[in-house]
Amino acid sequence: MKKEQILKDLAAILTTDQINVDEEALYDAAADRYKKYAKAKKVLDSPIPTAIVYPKSAEEISKLMVYCNESQINVIPRSGKTATEGGLENWKALTLVVDGKNLDKILKIDTYNMQATTQAGVPLQALEDELRKLGYTTGHSPQSKPVAQLGGLVATRSIGQFSTLYGGIEDMVVGLECVFPDGQICRIKNVPRRAGGPDIRHIVIGNEGALCYITEVTIKIFKYYPEHKFYGYLIKDIDTGIRALREVMVNGYRPSVARAYSEEDAKQHFYHFHKDKCVLIFMAEGPKNIVDATGEAIEEAVEMLGDSVLEQVDSKLIEDWFNHLNWSQQDIEDEIQGMINNDKHDGYTTEVSADWATITTIYHNVINRIKTEFPLAHDLTMLGGHSSHSYINGTNMYFVYKYHINCEPEDEMRMYHHPIQTIIVEETLKLGGSMCHHHGIGKYRNEWTRDEHGSAYYMLEKLKEAFDPNGIMNFGTIYPQEEGFVYQK
Repeated sequence: MKKEQILKDLAAILTTDQINVDEEALYDAAADRYKKYAKAKKVLDSPIPTAIVYPKSAEEISKLMVYCNESQINVIPRSGKTATEGGLENWKALTLVVDGKNLDKILKIDTYNMQATTQAGVPLQALEDELRKLGYTTGHSPQSKPVAQLGGLVATRSIGQFSTLYGGIEDMVVGLECVFPDGQICRIKNVPRRAGGPDIRHIVIGNEGALCYITEVTIKIFKYYPEHKFYGYLIKDIDTGIRALREVMVNGYRPSVARAYSEEDAKQHFYHFHKDKCVLIFMAEGPKNIVDATGEAIEEAVEMLGDSVLEQVDSKLIEDWFNHLNWSQQDIEDEIQGMINNDKHDGYTTEVSADWATITTIYHNVINRIKTEFPLAHDLTMLGGHSSHSYINGTNMYFVYKYHINCEPEDEMRMYHHPIQTIIVEETLKLGGSMCHHHGIGKYRNEWTRDEHGSAYYMLEKLKEAFDPNGIMNFGTIYPQEEGFVYQK
């Protein structure tokens, strides 16, 4: 098909103002934050989408899906634009980006049943603001909170900064509505729990637009307690921090924030007090009795570490840092402009997870390999990590690295990020961890999807065959592809 014919066909489904063919908008839609440097330098090598469309209902999305399915047009679902792993990048010549910005209604806030229902394009901050007026909260607070939208958060299996207490987005989703490539609209009803077969919510949660389009979400809400207690410590090493996190978690306590930072990562976050040491922080929130009990458990866990804890930090310093952690749209734009001006990458990340027994081994193995094997290690300006989301049986590790860019802009990811990420993924999978804790697979971890799932990849593959047999949904995301642009090891 030709672009002109596609646009003519779209005009029969949508109104003119729902179809965007502006060149600048299409260029922006060709890739997400994964290639932000190349995009900003105007050397993006991804195909430009055919159009961006803005449906207003599940019914319009159904019609679009049927049309694309019959016409073999690639569909990239988009809601929020904060993806970091290439999930929104285009790999096909004929592609529609289906943006959820017009699905922007908060449909119901039900404080008696403790749940809220919104369309997929509602910004998380907008829902949070409405809930706070009533004394409630979503409990979900990713760093992208000011700009992220509910559909994208569910599609990418998002995590928030308070996950140790409230859980990830998968723990919050009650029910949802979605549309499949054949136009089928499915609604999963809102109940607290059921044993009616496999939990079909999880076909949709985390599908990254590779199986369906999310149109509506119902999530749990929680009472909001504005008073928090902060705890901060300078510690001997990252191993000490992980031990402290484990002690609190396995004893049954749930601080809303529980984090351990390496020296390098602490330096960029806690410049006002880090003293070139690792940092351990906690935050407790909720009813006063729970906060007090959690605080006592934190203090007991820290005391058990003995001389490995070097100094306690003024809680006000931790609180001030946390209050300035989220980034806005302006922060995103400033970051990109800084990359352009200085030819450096400030803060790329790869997040993994593993059990308590192996997470520190993964950390040390990764840091050692990058320092000794990465050929451009001399360009690194920062290499470290932190644990920020813990569970009773393990935790995550959020590797962070910065570097000066001494190559052509279009080669940056191939020369720098991908070799570093390869080491991180290899060392994590080698010890049985997960290569992606919360940013998803996108298109730039899909070469390891089979290794991530092992024999269970059979189940993941069958979902694609069943729900998207023509392969029109977000080509290259999650599922390995022979064609399409992939980096060579």
